[in-house]
Amino acid sequence: MLRNTALPQTIQIYLPQGDPAGIRMAEITTRTVRVFEVPRPLLREFRDMPESKQVGVYFLFGSSPSGRPSCYIGQSGAIGDRLKQHSDKKDFWDHALVAVSLTNAWTNTHTGYMEWQAIKRATEAARYELHNGNDASNPHTPAPLESDCREYLETISILLTTLGYPIVEPLKAVPLPGTSDGAGTLVFREGGTEARARPTTEGLLVLAGSVGNAIARPSLSASLLRRRDDLIEQGVVEVRGNDYVFLKDQLFNSPSTAGAVILGGSINGRIAWKTVTGRTFQQLEDQALS
Repeated sequence: MLRNTALPQTIQIYLPQGDPAGIRMAEITTRTVRVFEVPRPLLREFRDMPESKQVGVYFLFGSSPSGRPSCYIGQSGAIGDRLKQHSDKKDFWDHALVAVSLTNAWTNTHTGYMEWQAIKRATEAARYELHNGNDASNPHTPAPLESDCREYLETISILLTTLGYPIVEPLKAVPLPGTSDGAGTLVFREGGTEARARPTTEGLLVLAGSVGNAIARPSLSASLLRRRDDLIEQGVVEVRGNDYVFLKDQLFNSPSTAGAVILGGSINGRIAWKTVTGRTFQQLEDQALS
């Protein structure tokens, strides 16, 4: 985890072209890091900006053939030229996120260390499929410079997450009311299934080892049927006879979506997911709001 205590932040997002779907520039008003979000069709416009000539760290975001979110992490002494090379050779990405120094103070030593740390943390967070063929090596970095780089990377992580790309941010558990461990686990036992999950700030994290039904019911929507197939293709789930077994943790945006994928049919997840003592997800929410 990049920071131990969450602090209030003021983030400024600037639209150089006046288009919210165009290039976006984000920065924390008290820090010296700036992040650009560059849609691939606007790479030429970004290369006309002075920041494209700087030393920086970049993240290429897209999706794998199976549909899983994916990313390539790199660093360069001339970001615009390196992105042009990736435009010619890498097909998967559709957005580039570029981090540079407002004071143009970074060197290749800075960015080499940040690249290595970003790959390491992205691997640990396991949110995206990484296209980096081999991990960047840990460069020799003097201790004072290493400390600075960790602070820069903290800022980069905040800005990436704010822009919708939480690649180096671990999922954060939400405490369940009345639980002694501060997080707690929910269970799902419907139609012969046996699943466990933890609530997070971004949805419900179904845990590896959970078992659902391999055969879908007619009530399951076409979109969730495709989602089940995608999870198999991505290696998240494996079919074992009549069982739909989770090999990896998987995040769902709502308890009903998670329950429907596990059950193979439509269900109200706010009632079906329960604590070990029998309280439903809905009751927990009601208690928290009261």
